[in-house]
Amino acid sequence: MSTSRWRSPVSTAPRNASTASRFSFAETAPRGCGSCLGFHTKDAAAADETALRLHLTATWRESTVFTDAERAALALTEEGSRIADAHHGVSDETWEQVTKHYDDDQIAALVYLVAMINAANRLGVIVRNKGGAYEPGMYAQLSN
Repeated sequence: MSTSRWRSPVSTAPRNASTASRFSFAETAPRGCGSCLGFHTKDAAAADETALRLHLTATWRESTVFTDAERAALALTEEGSRIADAHHGVSDETWEQVTKHYDDDQIAALVYLVAMINAANRLGVIVRNKGGAYEPGMYAQLSN
């Protein structure tokens, strides 16, 4: 398959850079990968995400700063990631909310993003990557 015709599923995701980093942060924080958490925190700040919204991501269900669409994506992220914490996949209620706010391509991109971040978190923990060295944009050339 030609890479020039291949479109990344993440490119269709319903997010801007700030939102992408916040969802990544929400998924990464409970996993204990310092490198990933540093990466997503710095990217969120570089995309002008507010400190308040970033910090409240950990308690998004009890926060008023997220839109209904963001809440649906955060629920999908949480339920799709925390399978060992008594989740049995994504609930019907969450799927209902997700399909209210996103089209099929956007949902596919969100599911892909959740899976890839979970994989990256696990790799980072296994090889004990330390956080702090990443600077926003340092991997930009890899996306071309």
